[in-house]
Amino acid sequence: MTVAELVQRQWGDHRVGLRSHEAVLTHHQVAAGAAARAALLVDLLPRGAEPHLGVLLDNTPEFPLWLSAAALAGAAVAGINPTRRGAELARDIVHTDCRVLVTQRAYLPLLDGLPLPGVRVLVTDTDAYRALLTPFEGAEPGEAVARPVRPDSRLLLYFTSGSTGAPKAAICSQGRLAAAAGSLVSHFRLRPEDVHYICMPMFHGNAVIADWAPALAAGAGVALRARFSASRFLPDVQEFGATYFTYVGRAVQYLLATPPRPDDREHRLRLGFGTEAGAMDAARFEERFGARLVEGYGSSEGGAAIQRTPDTPTGAIGRAAPGDDLAVVDAATGEECEPAVLSPEGRLLNASAAIGELVNRGRNPFEGYWRNPEAQSARLRGGWYWTGDLFYRDTDGFLYFAGRTDDRLRVDSENLAAAVIEQILSRWDRAAGVAVYAIPDPVAGDQVMTAIALRDDAAFDPTAFQEFLAAQPDLGTKMPPRFVRLVPALPLTATNKIHRVALRREAFLCEDPVWWRPETGSPYEPLTPEAVTALHTAYAAHGRSPRGPGAPG
Repeated sequence: MTVAELVQRQWGDHRVGLRSHEAVLTHHQVAAGAAARAALLVDLLPRGAEPHLGVLLDNTPEFPLWLSAAALAGAAVAGINPTRRGAELARDIVHTDCRVLVTQRAYLPLLDGLPLPGVRVLVTDTDAYRALLTPFEGAEPGEAVARPVRPDSRLLLYFTSGSTGAPKAAICSQGRLAAAAGSLVSHFRLRPEDVHYICMPMFHGNAVIADWAPALAAGAGVALRARFSASRFLPDVQEFGATYFTYVGRAVQYLLATPPRPDDREHRLRLGFGTEAGAMDAARFEERFGARLVEGYGSSEGGAAIQRTPDTPTGAIGRAAPGDDLAVVDAATGEECEPAVLSPEGRLLNASAAIGELVNRGRNPFEGYWRNPEAQSARLRGGWYWTGDLFYRDTDGFLYFAGRTDDRLRVDSENLAAAVIEQILSRWDRAAGVAVYAIPDPVAGDQVMTAIALRDDAAFDPTAFQEFLAAQPDLGTKMPPRFVRLVPALPLTATNKIHRVALRREAFLCEDPVWWRPETGSPYEPLTPEAVTALHTAYAAHGRSPRGPGAPG
C-alpha cells in the first residue's frame, strides 16, 4: 500500500474530510485539490531535480493538501520549522534539496535575504498562488507524476529535534507511512466516522505519522488548529466533533492548567495518543475530560516501536513490538542494564543501575537520514539501532521511558536521568510544571538544576519544598536539585517539548528568582549577587563555566 493509493481512495467520497476555522472540504475535494497541486508541482520542478518541496506553514488546509499532492506525484515533503531563523532556516531548506517552498504571507519576513538559490516560493494566501493553481484544477489523482510511485518512494523528510548540532532529516517512505497508519487504525480501532483533531505542528512527525496518516487510512475526517492553544482545545473539540488527537511534550500539562469548566465532558473525544504526558497527568486528564490518554513510543526514524497491551502497568509504555529485539543497555559497555526494582507503588528504586539506552538488536525499518552518512552510521553502530532514548525495564519485560540520552546527568560519578527526577518533583502539589536539567559542577561532572512553574495560587516555600523532597522514597541522594529557578512558564520548543538547551545555557545566570543550597543537605536560600560572584570564582578556578564548555562565565 502507498499513501498515494490512500489519497486516491478519497475520490468520489463526498463526506466532510477536512475542516478548519476557514474552510470545509469533502474527501473528494481534498483528493481533487491534491491532484491539482501535484500537477502544479510537476510543472514547476526543474528537469532532473530531486522532487522535494518544503512546506513552511501553520496547520492550514494547504499543509495536508500538499502532503497528499506529494504522495500522488512521487515527491517528498520537508516540513520546515518556523521557529528556525536565518542561516539555520536556509540550511534546512537547502540541505533537503527543496526546489519549491510553500509558505504563507506571515512567514515571508523569515525568508528575507536568505540565500535560497533555485528555490521557487509559493505563497498560499495570495491571488498569485490561486492563479497558478487555476489551470490545473481539472486534474485527477495519478495524472501528474514526477517519479513513479512505489512503496519505497520517499514521502517525508522530517527533521528530528536538534538539541546539539544541526537537525537531521529522517527519511520516511510511502510504504512505511501507510503501514504505520494502518497499524494505528487497527490498534485503536479508528473508524471512518472519527474526526482527528490535529493541533500539534504538522512540520513534526507526530502530527503527520500518528494523526493525519491514520485518518487517511481509516477514511476519517481531519480538523485543524493552526497552532496549539490550550484555551481553544475544548471549544475546538466540541465544535469539530473530534474523537481522536495526538500530543507531544507538555501539551497535556497546559491543557490541565486551564480553568475547569462545567462542560469539560461535553464532547465526543474518546482517545489521545502521544508521549511525555506521564501517568499522573494522564489519569488527571481522563478524570477531568472523560477521555483516555495512551502513552506510546516509536522512534521518529522508525527504528524501534513499543506496543501497549491490556496488561501494561501504570507508567509503562508497553513491550517490544513483534519482531523487535529491544534491550536496555549501558552505552559505555554495551551490556544490558539490571532489571528495574520497583516499589509497591511503582516507583523506581535502582535508577542508576537500571536506566540505559534503548536499542533494537533485530530488524528495523529505519530508512536513513538525508545526506548525513555520519549520523546514520552513529544510529546503526555495531549493527544495532540506537534510539537515543533512555528506558528501564521491569522483570516482566515492560519498558518505561526515562528521557533522552542528552538529558542524562552525571552527579558525583553517578548517572541520573532528568525525566526520572522530573516525575518525582511533579508530585509537588504547588508545581504546575517542572523541568530538570544538568549544569556543570565547578570541578567535575554536573549539578542538578530545576525550573519550576508554580500554580497560580502558590508561592515557593523553601521549607515546604525541602520537606516534600525528604518524603519521596525514590528520590536518590544525588537527585535533589542544587538550584531551583522559579519561572512564570516553562520555555517550550515549537513541538511543546521543554527547551532544555535554553535553560542549560542560562543556568542560574538569569532574571528569574533562583534558590539554592550552598551545601548538600543545607536549607534552600535565595541566590544573591554575592553568592553568584563566589560561584564564578569557583568555576574560574577550574577553567569551567556554569553555562557549559566554551561559554563565557
